[in-house]
Amino acid sequence: MNLKHFYCILHAAFFSIQGFQITVHGVDASSKLYIVYLGEKNHNDPELVTASHHEKLTPLFRSSKEEAVNSIVYSYKHGFSGFAAMLNKSQAQILSDMPDVISVTPSRKFAVHTTRSWDFLGLDYPSQSNGLLQKGNYGEDIIIGVVDTGIWPESKSFEDIGYGPPPTQWRGTCQTSESFGASNCSNKIIGARWYASDLSSTELKGEYMSARDLNGHGTHCASTAAGNIVSNTSFFGLAAGSVRGGAPRARLAIYKVCWGDLNTVCSDAGILAAIDDAINDGVHILSISIGGPDEISGTLHAVAKGITVVFAAGNNGPAPQSVQNNAPWVISVAASTIDRSFPTVITLGNGQKLVGQSIFVETLQSNTNNFTLLVDGWSCDNITLSKLNVTNKIVLCYDPTTVAKILPRNNFNEAVGNVFNAGGVGLIYAQYTVNIITPLRIPFALVDFEIANKIYSYISSTSIPQVKISSPQSIQGIQVLAPRVAAFSSRGPNPTFPGILKPDIAAPGVSILAAVNVGYEFKDGTSMACPHVTGIAALLKFVHPDWSPAVIKSAIVTTASVFDAYGVQIEAEATPRKTADPFDYGGGHIDPNKAVDPGLVYDIDPNNYTKFFNCTLSPSDECDSYVGQLYQLNVPSIVVPNLKDTISVWRTVTNVGPSNSTYKAFVQPPAGINVFVEPKLLSFDSNNKENIFKTTFVANRKVQGDYTFGSLTWSDGLNHSVRIPLAIRTIIQEFYADTS
Repeated sequence: MNLKHFYCILHAAFFSIQGFQITVHGVDASSKLYIVYLGEKNHNDPELVTASHHEKLTPLFRSSKEEAVNSIVYSYKHGFSGFAAMLNKSQAQILSDMPDVISVTPSRKFAVHTTRSWDFLGLDYPSQSNGLLQKGNYGEDIIIGVVDTGIWPESKSFEDIGYGPPPTQWRGTCQTSESFGASNCSNKIIGARWYASDLSSTELKGEYMSARDLNGHGTHCASTAAGNIVSNTSFFGLAAGSVRGGAPRARLAIYKVCWGDLNTVCSDAGILAAIDDAINDGVHILSISIGGPDEISGTLHAVAKGITVVFAAGNNGPAPQSVQNNAPWVISVAASTIDRSFPTVITLGNGQKLVGQSIFVETLQSNTNNFTLLVDGWSCDNITLSKLNVTNKIVLCYDPTTVAKILPRNNFNEAVGNVFNAGGVGLIYAQYTVNIITPLRIPFALVDFEIANKIYSYISSTSIPQVKISSPQSIQGIQVLAPRVAAFSSRGPNPTFPGILKPDIAAPGVSILAAVNVGYEFKDGTSMACPHVTGIAALLKFVHPDWSPAVIKSAIVTTASVFDAYGVQIEAEATPRKTADPFDYGGGHIDPNKAVDPGLVYDIDPNNYTKFFNCTLSPSDECDSYVGQLYQLNVPSIVVPNLKDTISVWRTVTNVGPSNSTYKAFVQPPAGINVFVEPKLLSFDSNNKENIFKTTFVANRKVQGDYTFGSLTWSDGLNHSVRIPLAIRTIIQEFYADTS
């Protein structure tokens, strides 16, 4: 039995980012892949756009058009103009100096980020009679583009029984190749493409050279967003019931840009090509559970074309400033827990019973009915385990002297491999959060440090310590405290654009059961949270086909909840656990049934995004002023990172509720800040659908401070409370000592 078989899942939710180097005919050995961005297209004919790319490159290759053509890996010709080409440094510089070239950047590689959750969000099926799921007609004919590792089309989650032909706006294709024929597309999976031209044979080893999913990550995300309703599913008996996506009647367009099983790589050149095609194909929503490419131009053009773009916010929490995908025009999603847990009883040899969390599948070797020898493996590193006899024993991974250094999941996966290689048959792992559970095929339990200390004391006081780990159970409902922001979920403040709040929203991303290559598995990560928001955005698009991406984002953010089921403020897993703030979850935890009727929305002209984007590429004195005041962008939040004395911020709200409405402002001021709103009342009628208001922030403490948080809510006193988060930092000098 090898280590790979030791796991129930095919991979961990985190993957390393791999470097790469490839060789193209006619390109010298010093060349590497560059992305050349040219902005809007000069032609509507894609072939003419590509021809212009060849023309621009030909002089750089000794006037050889053939070499110029061969150097191009991707030509971006549908939603915008640009190309990815193999260039040496001098060629890249020549292009960069051309007046019509907006940017030339080296291509980078990124990583993917990695049921009950929909019921937890209030989208019950079939019991809900008048919520967003029914109003949105289950996402009927909304086209969701999933940019990921591909799809496993044979899953029941993607059967097309009862579906009509693809929507008339669909202009895409089904790209057939190895293990993916025309029959693998259907009236559910209406299109599939794959992008591997910039990858080396090493990176593609063992892969399907098609849209078929080797990894399982893309299949999981696609089924979470738009999978059919599939009854009688479970993970080896756990979480038994029905599995479905948020918009189960939506159509799927698959764009495979991530390759490999364990060491998965996703290049920005391929991602750009996928977005370019998706714009032309006619998708409504793009779901991208990939880390890093937040500023790539393709998403800006997609949003300008009316496509809502949803990203994972990253899995590098709880460290501050770890959030990814930070552009203001996309929705960046944090991960939260749901009201389900998997308790397992740990029985010590002295009869003491303790409770941990676990997802493991019983096998003939599990011995869950028998006691097994128990040994303390301390940190369970290889050096420590090599000095111990752990063969056929269950190992406690707990070092009381270094508990502060124990990080969720990353260290756990390493400890599992170490214990297995040393001959162990199970483990008890201590960490500060027990909500992040990786499924295994051996007895194991996650415990907090209090439980771990009791087990440690038992081992220390017993000559022959023994333990029995019982099979896990599944419980759900009000007795499980949820939601909480997951420990791994990346946090703000925004490291790239401090005046823009990120993440935008939190959604379920822990122990999410969805389809994979064979059957259904649990996964966790902001990758899993992202398609939850994608599915909800699809439902909203069906109900409100005229809503812009900014309006959909506003509706989601301003109606989010900051309280759990008991009315207590949502917490965030960290060291220590704390009350969550906007840098943990943006506007709060998503509430789909309220998002369908938000009352007021914060809309944005895409031209304002374009101005912002252009300033990030070509800074100027005007841009310095503009980018320095990003808090004036009409987003559904206000972040002021540099309040020295007084700052006034303007916002425009549009009424999408009853025509004749009056809203009153309610402010929860950040600590140390006085907040004044003018006017305090906003009135709307059929002739006046928009209102502008000014919010003034006055520092009442002259200190170099940390961020403090508050909120501004417009309420009509009836059914609409339109809340935006506030995050303000006072400064007295131009340096920032604290960002957490």
